[in-house]
Amino acid sequence: MTELRELYQEIILDHNRSPKNYRRIEDAHHHLEGYNPLCGDRLEVYLNVEDSVVTDISFQGEGCAISKASASMMTDIVKGKTISEIEDIFRRFQGMVTDSLDATVDESLGKLTVLAGVKKYPMRIKCSTLAWHTMYGALTENKDLDDHEIILS
Repeated sequence: MTELRELYQEIILDHNRSPKNYRRIEDAHHHLEGYNPLCGDRLEVYLNVEDSVVTDISFQGEGCAISKASASMMTDIVKGKTISEIEDIFRRFQGMVTDSLDATVDESLGKLTVLAGVKKYPMRIKCSTLAWHTMYGALTENKDLDDHEIILS
């Protein structure tokens, strides 16, 4: 179990040091800022969607290793998926990090399973879900690029 935990920690640290899709999409179809006032994590998610498929996604911002790693992995997984596929992944990810400690981890979530351990630390759950809530909010509520912000409290 120790080796597995170390591997998970290394994956999180790797995504924190070298996040995937860490950039601004200048003419994004959807954009939203998310903020977690409990720990100060703040990020922005940018998306381009064509025919209900996310053709590009990126993020920028500052936060803890878990927050940045989650955002990085999210962008990799969401790109190329339909909105309905993303909604399904979002629900399953949310369930994975908030279910009871003895709940079975949804292995179909692939590398996202490294974040399943945050449920042992309730203050860290919001770190892992900030990017996901921000992305989902951008897809479902931010149709006109007005300034919006999601605050997790």
